[in-house]
Amino acid sequence: MEADMTCPQCGCEHVYPDGSLWNCPECGYEWNPEDAGMSTDGKAEVRDANGNVLADGDSVTVIKDLKIKGASSVIKGGTKVRGIRLVDATDGHNIACKISGVGAINLKSEFVKKA
Repeated sequence: MEADMTCPQCGCEHVYPDGSLWNCPECGYEWNPEDAGMSTDGKAEVRDANGNVLADGDSVTVIKDLKIKGASSVIKGGTKVRGIRLVDATDGHNIACKISGVGAINLKSEFVKKA
């Protein structure tokens, strides 16, 4: 069993493989890591709006205008962002980056496409 594998539904660490599926004894959830967009080490793959897998250091393009909470500025669609960093998506924002004119910001992968 992989040491880092956890249940994607409840976060239980006591999961076990059963053929090609993984099972959680606490919530009863069954999943296939390849179908769920997860690698076998339990880490979720981050995908852009088109379904391409993103990695640290990639360049992405913002696909629509994004309003920034607490500021009067907007990130325009078509803005190119270089050197992204993937972070844990506790609030849905799984890309950390720096945008010229805006500064350091977190983005959701569903609003970008791989450049």
